[in-house]
Parts: sequence; structure tokens; C-alpha cells
Amino acid sequence: MVPSSRPHPDVARTRICRACEEAHLETVFQPLVDLDSNKCIAYEALTRFPDDPAWTTGDWFATAKEVGLAAELELAAIAAALDHLDEIPPTTALAINVSTGVAVTDEFFVLVARVAHRLIIELTEHDLVDDYELLANALAGLRRLGARIAVDDVSAGAASLRHVLNLRPDIVKLDLTATHGHENEPGARSLAAMVQFAGSTGALIAAEGIETEGELELLRELGVDQGQGYFLGRPGPLEPQLD
Repeated sequence: MVPSSRPHPDVARTRICRACEEAHLETVFQPLVDLDSNKCIAYEALTRFPDDPAWTTGDWFATAKEVGLAAELELAAIAAALDHLDEIPPTTALAINVSTGVAVTDEFFVLVARVAHRLIIELTEHDLVDDYELLANALAGLRRLGARIAVDDVSAGAASLRHVLNLRPDIVKLDLTATHGHENEPGARSLAAMVQFAGSTGALIAAEGIETEGELELLRELGVDQGQGYFLGRPGPLEPQLD
């Protein structure tokens, strides 16, 4: 949500352009863990804006969209994340978030192609897709270079199902917040159905938002492959997580 005290669009545009051009973007990392081995298999890059703590990350991206700079800010955030790739062990992937609109652009392909084999490209599932063939073709080019494709924040909604069925991702990331009370019987049934659907596509299954040991054990029982959440690791600087 864009804050009620947001600046005039001209001021916002200037602030966002400066953040992109002067690299005023900070990247923090949250581990993605293999639930069998408990080993970190990837770090998801998340953007922070340290120069203006009054704005949340969501505020920045929402305002960028309003002033026509959404793609520029997104590409700058991805570039900032890629600057840390050499710090990550070669057997560990870097997961980057990208909207479906940016994923089909030449700018995105050029930015990530050289290191595609190190990447998990996470597509935000709530974006509307006008042309799945165009999107699938763009992703196919990156897959040929070794990238893995994930659909992020998957729930029981129709948009999630369309994304998964049309894109056949390598990883399906389930949004645990979409199944409140998943440790009780109705919630567990709903979660089990989502896991079964995701597994039927041949994708690996990851679960986001794991906050308790009980949730972790349930996910293991259901056959979920990977997990992410505060119980397994909070977003933070990369170096302390590598020790």
C-alpha cells in the first residue's frame, strides 16, 4: 500500500530515479532450505531501501508503478542482487523475483543470461498474463541457459492454477498464509490438496511462510521438498549466513 503521506509524483519520480541510478538499493537474503537434508539450497534476494526507512519496499514498488518506473526499479533491484552472486557458494542458487511483464523483456534477458545457470527466477503469481505463449517462450530461452523457473505465492486461486498449468515451472512455491490454520484438519486438507496439485505437474514443491516447528513437520509429512520462513531463517545480510 502506498503511504498516505506519499510525495508529489515528480518528487517520487526523482527519488526512484536516483535510487536506481546511484544504486541506493540494499539486498538482503532469505534461505530456501531442503527439508530432507536441512541444507540451504538457495538464497532469495529481497530489496530494501535504506535511504528512506519511512517507505516500505511495497511503497517503493507501488509508487514506481504509479509514476511509470516499475520496470526500471525492478531491473535495478535485480542488478543489485546479482552483484552479490560471487559471494554465494557455486552449488547454491540465487533466487530473484520478477514480474511477468519484465520477464518477457530483452532488458531482463540480457541482464541475467550470463548467470542464468545460477538462478531461480521467481514469477509473482498475482500478475495478470495476457500472452502465456510469449511468457513461456521467454522463459524457455533462460531455461536453455540453465535457469530454473518458480511460480511464487501459489494458493488455491484461479490465477495460481493458470500460472502453474501454463508455465509448468520447475518449482511451485506454496503460500502458507493462503491456508490459515493448516495444522487443524480443514487447513491440513486444503494444504494437502495444494501439495498434490503441485506435485502432479512434476514440479518440486516449496512452502513459504514457515513459522513453527509444527508447520515444518506437517510439510515434511505431506512430501514438501523445500521450505522458507522465519522458523528456518530470517532475511538478512548474506555474509553472516555463510558462516
